[in-house]
Amino acid sequence: MTHVLVVDDDPAIASLVAFKIGRLGARVSVESDGEAGLAAARQLRPDLVVLDWMMPRMNGLEVCAALRADADPAVAGVPVILLTAKAQESDVERGFVAGATDYVVKPFSPRELVSRVTAALPAGALTP
Repeated sequence: MTHVLVVDDDPAIASLVAFKIGRLGARVSVESDGEAGLAAARQLRPDLVVLDWMMPRMNGLEVCAALRADADPAVAGVPVILLTAKAQESDVERGFVAGATDYVVKPFSPRELVSRVTAALPAGALTP
């Protein structure tokens, strides 16, 4: 079963994202800060990470860069979708430089996020 890790310090957003992705047939884990998210990614080795940028203890860019630098290829290669309110062109560029696979700006369309999650995973990975 496909496993997605959602890391966001806003419980309402984390719950919504987890619900929408769970309806696609994925197993979803949720963490509420960057440090816990990085630890969970290293331990759980999810197939995808949906990651907020502005979080306590470690921001999303730091988490993304740490994932990309990890010695474990399964961790370093995990697709990362940044889900953030930072919408300026320079922010998007910084997200991709840090290693993000995709970038979604809050407020976001849940339908668009689901489409991007599906596109970031191998074909057939999600079976609702």
